[in-house]
Amino acid sequence: MCMIRPAILWVLLSLCGTSAFAQTSILPILNGIEKRYNATKTLETQFTQIFAFGPRQRTESGTLYLQKPGKMRWDYREPANKLFVSDGKFVYLYSPSTNVAERTPFKATDDLRAPLAFLLGRLDFQKDFRRFTLKPGGKNYWITAEPRSEKAPYSLVAFLVTPGFEILEVEVTGVDQAVNRFRFQNEKRNAPLAASLFDFQPPQGARVVDAEQ
Repeated sequence: MCMIRPAILWVLLSLCGTSAFAQTSILPILNGIEKRYNATKTLETQFTQIFAFGPRQRTESGTLYLQKPGKMRWDYREPANKLFVSDGKFVYLYSPSTNVAERTPFKATDDLRAPLAFLLGRLDFQKDFRRFTLKPGGKNYWITAEPRSEKAPYSLVAFLVTPGFEILEVEVTGVDQAVNRFRFQNEKRNAPLAASLFDFQPPQGARVVDAEQ
């Protein structure tokens, strides 16, 4: 009787898994993500943000709120009271360490949170991105893509997506090679959100300055 060694069996199973994955088409996955998030009017989720630039790295966390069209709020627990708000026209980044809020026109911002704004309109991967690749991420999928616009402040975006088309992670590589990774959990879709969440009110004594200054 011919015995298959465990190492050989593992290789054969790995090859079978790779072959099966190779037959997975990326288009149904992209279509599933679009259908899920285009039917989403509001979104609330817990996030962890890991920013890396060269040897430097920092981790922050909080709650993200999105509302179509064009509104978002990143409410930070760590560092406490840090705030990033878009009212659809302007983006405000408030830093409690300086007690200053920088204001930037939404369309002009190069902040690496901005790529997630595609969730605030009608998601269309073919319109916004190009050169897609698909690879396994455990039970999930990693999708990488490049922006179509040459003016985009980032050069690459990677999405970790479940078979149910929920986005668990987004990794954004800036044109300067800085990397922002966002991890999401406890997602709530289409729950009512107060309009005041997206109305930036400077904390007492805070200065609001235009980012260009």
